[in-house]
Amino acid sequence: MDAQGTSQGPILPPAGVVHGPLGWLRANLFSTPFNSLLTVLCLYLLWITVPPLINWAIIDATVSGTDRTACAGASGACWTFVKMRFGQFIYGLYPIEERWRVNVVFAVGILLVLAALSPRVPGKLWSGGAFVFVFPVLAYVLLGGGLGLPVVETRLWGGLMLTLVVATTATVVSLPLGIILALARSSRMPIVKGTAVVFIEVVRGVPMITVLFMASVMLPLFLPPGMNFDKLMRALIGISLFASAYMAEVIRGGLQAIPRGQIEAAQALGLNYTRTMGLIVLPQALKLVIPGIVNSFISLFKDTTLVAIIGLFDLLGMVQTASTNPEWLGSSVEGYVFAAFVFGCFCLAMSRYSQALERRLETGHRRR
Repeated sequence: MDAQGTSQGPILPPAGVVHGPLGWLRANLFSTPFNSLLTVLCLYLLWITVPPLINWAIIDATVSGTDRTACAGASGACWTFVKMRFGQFIYGLYPIEERWRVNVVFAVGILLVLAALSPRVPGKLWSGGAFVFVFPVLAYVLLGGGLGLPVVETRLWGGLMLTLVVATTATVVSLPLGIILALARSSRMPIVKGTAVVFIEVVRGVPMITVLFMASVMLPLFLPPGMNFDKLMRALIGISLFASAYMAEVIRGGLQAIPRGQIEAAQALGLNYTRTMGLIVLPQALKLVIPGIVNSFISLFKDTTLVAIIGLFDLLGMVQTASTNPEWLGSSVEGYVFAAFVFGCFCLAMSRYSQALERRLETGHRRR
């Protein structure tokens, strides 16, 4: 019944609209002649690339055996290389009898990350605090040795373990340091602002390779006599500072997106600068730049492969080193595919979590 008391029939769709799978195909893939041509072209490219790739990677692949001779005459991938070198790809040259320590660190880190990022798990603040303050100490003791555990030098660290150590450390350090630099660059105090501007512009003006070389070679020159860091620690310092400069600009973009009225309203309520930034401005700014922050994390995770130039062998470095072994000449493609798969899984996980976080926080500001 409408407002005048007359009955109305059911609302029917417009004439000519087709629902179901056929309607979806027509609306999304064949809506215009040009879109139809692109759809047919994409289907053709998939047809000529996907089946041969499946044949090479799965159907005709070889997994059995212990050396290159097991793949002789095979037309597919030689995954025997990855199987036999899997331990080096994950742990590097870490002693086999001590690899349980790495597994414990992996397990604890994954549990803390899942607990801190999952919206359904209570106590996320405690989980996040444990990951930032407690987990690094636990990982350092377990991986490096101490408290009764044999010491394992960092020169033996490598593979995926080293990649995660570098990426996680740089990520945890660069985010708060980037926030401090962004606030310093937005400050009205000339000395604070000038120092932040010089640091950000200088670091962003040089490639990461240069930063790694400077951290590895020049950093010991500025340390007091008798103080020295090993090569891994110097690389962590250099990468963290490099990433923080880019993170600062991402966060500064979020700060500039906050209307001035927000700050004025906080000042009218009697809030000081610290409370205004911590309670009003930063939460909104960080929410707005979630895509940029995650993009920086993904780029940082992939840039960890550059540590190979200073003698640290991450996952990609271990693959390259294993491929030069005369016993496995010709198997480098399988190693690179494995490394690409691992990097792709981690980057995809970060990207998907970022999208889920954006939807939960409604960062797109969709009109209702």
